[in-house]
Amino acid sequence: MSVIQAILLAIIEGLTEFLPVSSTGHIIIGSSLMGIATQSFTKLFTVAVQFGAILSVVVLYWKKFIQSVDFYFKLFIAFIPAALIGLLLDKFIDTWLERVDVVGYSLVAGGIIFLFIDSLFQNNEKNIDQRITNPIALRIGLFQCLALIPGVSRSAATIIGGLSQNLNKKNAAEFSFFLAVPTLFAAAAYKLFSFAKSGTTISSDDILLLVIGNLVAFVVAMVAIKSFIGFLTRHGFKVFGYYRIVIGVIILVLYHLGYDLAI
Repeated sequence: MSVIQAILLAIIEGLTEFLPVSSTGHIIIGSSLMGIATQSFTKLFTVAVQFGAILSVVVLYWKKFIQSVDFYFKLFIAFIPAALIGLLLDKFIDTWLERVDVVGYSLVAGGIIFLFIDSLFQNNEKNIDQRITNPIALRIGLFQCLALIPGVSRSAATIIGGLSQNLNKKNAAEFSFFLAVPTLFAAAAYKLFSFAKSGTTISSDDILLLVIGNLVAFVVAMVAIKSFIGFLTRHGFKVFGYYRIVIGVIILVLYHLGYDLAI
């Protein structure tokens, strides 16, 4: 992997991690087009670069992260379901669900759902009570379990989960950002630990690529998060629905034409 390739993948990660469009699907397309999808370091890089994206949430919403212990308790409650199911089904997820065609079909299915989300939850914007209680946090956490299916998108699952609990679009999206911090950190740390156990060595050049990638992902993710909230409030989800369908179809076409795609 070259420095340019690392920067491009980091930009993809920063742009798509917090949008409901599946960062996995975009990484598949990006790394495959660059011809590095099958490299072992590419998989490590796409996991490790999430730390930069995580940091962007903490920096942008730092006041939230110092306001109370109750805030962390709610995040913990929401985090637990996906963490438990992820650990229990780790081998199953790796061997069956991490298939490119599953990613494509999930993107298309989620896109179709997004075409109707705005009308289904239009009354949420009028809801005065926007408190996130412990039961609401748990139910959003259960929705996050859907993101264990590659292509569903963790952001999409948790935002829809928030909307189902009568949160408006802004609050649902922001809680999705907050929940990303423990979820992505745990997932990235677990994958890095597994990579280290495999005995694969990392060179000084690889470390430099990881540093550059995280810095780029951090900056791009900050811009993406700020832009997303404003866009979502004004325009809703329909455009993301059409976009997911297009990306999903591209992946499925490439897959069925025999292109070497990899997650």
